[in-house]
Amino acid sequence: MSEEEERYGKHGEPFKHDPSFKGPIQNRSCTDIVCCIIFIIAILGYIAVGILAWSQGDPRKAIYPTDSRGDFCGQAGTPLENKRKLFYFNIMKCASPMVLLSFQCPTTQLCVEKCPDKFMTLAKALTNDKEFNYYKNFCKETVTRSMSLPDIVRDRLCPTMLIPSKSFTRRCFPALGLKGGVVTVGNSTTFDDGEGNVERDAKDLVDGVKNATVLMEARQVVMKIFEDYTHSWYWILIGLVIAMLLSLLFVVLMRFLAGIMIWIIIIAVIAVIGYGIFHCYMEYNSLKNEPGANVTLQELGFQTDLTVYLQVRQTWLAFVIILAIVEVIIILLLIFLRKRILIAIALIKEASKAIRYMMCSMFYPLFTFLLLTIVVAYWAVTAVFLSTSNDAIYKVVSQLNCVHSGNSCDPANYSTSKMKADCPDSQCNFAYYGGETVYHKYLIALQFYNVFLFFWCANFVIALGQMSLAGAFASYYWAFSKPGDIPTFPVFSAMGRSLRYHTGSLAFGSLILSIVQIIRVLLEYLDHKLKGAENKFAKFLLCCLKCCFWCLEKFIKFMNRNAYIMVAVHGKNFCASAISALNLLARNLLRVAVVDKVTDFLLFLGKLLVVGLVGVFAFFFFSGRVKAFENTAPNLHYYWVPILTVVIGSYLIAHGFFSVYDMCVDTLFLCFCEDLERNDGSPARPYYMSTTIREILWKGEVADPSASPALQPQDEDGGLRNPQKDKL
Repeated sequence: MSEEEERYGKHGEPFKHDPSFKGPIQNRSCTDIVCCIIFIIAILGYIAVGILAWSQGDPRKAIYPTDSRGDFCGQAGTPLENKRKLFYFNIMKCASPMVLLSFQCPTTQLCVEKCPDKFMTLAKALTNDKEFNYYKNFCKETVTRSMSLPDIVRDRLCPTMLIPSKSFTRRCFPALGLKGGVVTVGNSTTFDDGEGNVERDAKDLVDGVKNATVLMEARQVVMKIFEDYTHSWYWILIGLVIAMLLSLLFVVLMRFLAGIMIWIIIIAVIAVIGYGIFHCYMEYNSLKNEPGANVTLQELGFQTDLTVYLQVRQTWLAFVIILAIVEVIIILLLIFLRKRILIAIALIKEASKAIRYMMCSMFYPLFTFLLLTIVVAYWAVTAVFLSTSNDAIYKVVSQLNCVHSGNSCDPANYSTSKMKADCPDSQCNFAYYGGETVYHKYLIALQFYNVFLFFWCANFVIALGQMSLAGAFASYYWAFSKPGDIPTFPVFSAMGRSLRYHTGSLAFGSLILSIVQIIRVLLEYLDHKLKGAENKFAKFLLCCLKCCFWCLEKFIKFMNRNAYIMVAVHGKNFCASAISALNLLARNLLRVAVVDKVTDFLLFLGKLLVVGLVGVFAFFFFSGRVKAFENTAPNLHYYWVPILTVVIGSYLIAHGFFSVYDMCVDTLFLCFCEDLERNDGSPARPYYMSTTIREILWKGEVADPSASPALQPQDEDGGLRNPQKDKL
């Protein structure tokens, strides 16, 4: 076995010296053309799905309640504009279990301006004008006081009774309460149902209200969250702008004070987490004597109002434990990796020099963020229109044992239909939105296609950013004389090459990642469906699959990232570039541990600091804990909504800015490994690396780098001086 084979093992052939190689090649051809064509066809199909959804969908179905005639309550520009609430004639009809199966409450539903606020029966209302004028607000327009009670009830023009109600998700439900452990409605334990029966217990209303609301609880939470966003969106934007300015400030300062900034970030992260531990402990201690604060989270169960959990001591104890574990882990990592951290800091300093020559790279994440915003907005709008593109379905409703109950019907000609003749008391009421056409049958498939293309397009945008930055930083590394040999507008040149020649490679890599991600989504869906299952083996198998695909996703992201670097430099197809990158990394495995993990850890601490600072500020502002902000902060249902949004948004923004450094370090590292194989430092084959990078990463090649004749003099920018230019 030769010395070279012993050094590189079986991880592919090392790169050979090529005098004509000067970094990212200019004369290249298109790669992965088949995948490019498939991607373009998929995008055209995605546009077609969007157009189809927008032509068929109606978002009003998700916004407005719908009465028995299929009209929208509260829709602007209609006679029902001021009638924003839905009123049920007999809420007890909703107690049937079929409500949960057919999504249909078998009672007349009417749009009203406000919910009833007092007890009243139809018989009593017909006795005088004042009470009838109030009662007819909850009746159909055709009712008059001259009509008899049996006729009104038979034609279902009015409810037989009114019960004090409150609006819940813009629907009128009985105002139930507890008084001495007894269910009450309107402060009364009984009510008159208006049908000549004896007084009924208020608890008879519970089942009807429960079944009618179980389908609306999720919507209520969504509507409250949406309302919170409408009240706090500008403050959320301010928080995100602060996160962007903080991230930009840290990155700019790292250009000049990389070493100092890294140590400041490390100390600040430890301090912020330490303050979090202190604050959570003080909250835990302050609830010591509060009634109900000692209830366990298991006893509390799931609550839609998350602020309830903040009144429980166990919640704050969990926060203390979690933050303490994170703090200990970070401190231990800093202690055991202190030498490698010094190496990583030096490498980040070298990356700062590269970024100095191409400052436009710092703002490239904003372009990526804009493209991702367009992708997310297109997916969300298409999803809403697809989910609301069903037709109105009408069903036969009868209080008697009608053979046609539950059958589909047409309200336009129902009065003359055979079903009406067979069941004179029946009505054709709106039930739900659905459909039986070919389009409606494939709605689920279209939604799946929408989700899959969302993942593919989002991953494509991220991949484009990675390849563009990789091409720019590679042109810096392979510039023999810096900055003279660095091309003009390196980022835009690299992005142009990526789109012109390597759209197929970008689509190929993002397709592989998207397939894995969609499988993970399906596994999460199955896990949600099997939560109540008793099959332990199925749960174990599902847990193993989730773990395996999580690891696979991480590996594919790592592989894609390095493959894009090789594509940007050499212009080969995705598979060849991925194999070349993985072999190159395998031949430099020890250096990978230093660069990829330790550097990522330090940059992650920077992201964590930005998120921590902005998150703490958002918490004190939106929760009203600081008196100075009490009159400024908006009134919200859930103050955790804007806080969580700001925290997630801050992390994404910080990740975007710090990812420039991350990509720069990875690109410089791969170029360094290739440089070591192509060149030997002699005058005929000089290294392109600077002395700093060589001292950081070159282990064991030369005992004293300064004594090696291979090293050439550096110019003032830290690059190698070209001997031929010195002669000139």
